[in-house]
Amino acid sequence: MPKALSFATRLIDWQRREGRHGLPWQGTRDPYRVWLSEVMLQQTQVSTVLDYFPRFLARFPDVQGLARAEQGEVLALWSGLGYYSRARNLHRCAQAVVAEHGGAFPQTWALLQTLPGIGASTAAAIAAFCFGERVSIVDGNVRRVLSRLLAFEGDLAKTPAQRALWDLAQTLVPEPGAFQAEDMQAYTQGLMDLGATLCTRSRPACERCPVQALCQAHASDQVARFPIKTKTLKRRSESWWLLCHFDPSEGGWVWLEQRPQTGIWAGLYCPPVWADEAPLRERLSGVALATINHRPAVSHALTHRELSLNLTVVRVSRQGLKGLGEQGQWVALGQLDGVGLPKPIRTCLDALQPD
Repeated sequence: MPKALSFATRLIDWQRREGRHGLPWQGTRDPYRVWLSEVMLQQTQVSTVLDYFPRFLARFPDVQGLARAEQGEVLALWSGLGYYSRARNLHRCAQAVVAEHGGAFPQTWALLQTLPGIGASTAAAIAAFCFGERVSIVDGNVRRVLSRLLAFEGDLAKTPAQRALWDLAQTLVPEPGAFQAEDMQAYTQGLMDLGATLCTRSRPACERCPVQALCQAHASDQVARFPIKTKTLKRRSESWWLLCHFDPSEGGWVWLEQRPQTGIWAGLYCPPVWADEAPLRERLSGVALATINHRPAVSHALTHRELSLNLTVVRVSRQGLKGLGEQGQWVALGQLDGVGLPKPIRTCLDALQPD
């Protein structure tokens, strides 16, 4: 087990010299911005978040503005970023901060976790960056760093091992008085930077690692063995059949319905969906063949599903079409940015050709 002070000193010095410093959510102690960036960065690349973060802040510059928003507006801004439960929890959390805490985020790791959608690692990031609390972030990248550093033999697919690694991570944070609050920020950022830039999943740059001399996996030439995670993700294949009513006049219009508030794409908008082809064929019976366009199936991977999206486009006149239901609405193609759309659906709709 490396000494905490030696590990922290090396990490902090490296972060200040060579770590990432130009990201828009760095250099702030504003818990709103730190929280927003942490949620966006969950399972999402930095390059993608760089596009969304400033747009989101421009529309919702503070937690009060986000709390006042309609969920649909939040989902619309999140559209394309994926993992939409993050956006719903973000909205709920903002409302809880305003309603229960007077618009100010709690200042401790423990209290932050009482908010909707804030887990242990996100709470640690806010507490460390904004309030200087001695608590270690342990996201996916940091788990990889610490697993190699400690040659941690636990199976991180299992909760007890995750808890054990978390406990070890806290022992690596130096005791109070060893460094200042700004050092805690550099330490936390250093853990994240190390996992993102050097201690990567494949082909880690061990020769450039500031803590190579302390790394037990490197000492035993077993870096590729860690982290240990035996559980493999199994995705269930599922086919969806979608019917897009498309009026090509006046710039183009599509009929969209809001998905249920639970399940895949909860609260987002898309064309009517069926779990098999029979209802779609029944809906198309009597429709002129010249107006029907069956698109090639599109594959879309979710965490636990592999979706095959079969889209049929029917050219219609919205003025003359009745009986589409009360749960949907006609949306102009030029106004799709204002509607929360799953990314593959947005791609399909962007390919429609108005008159």
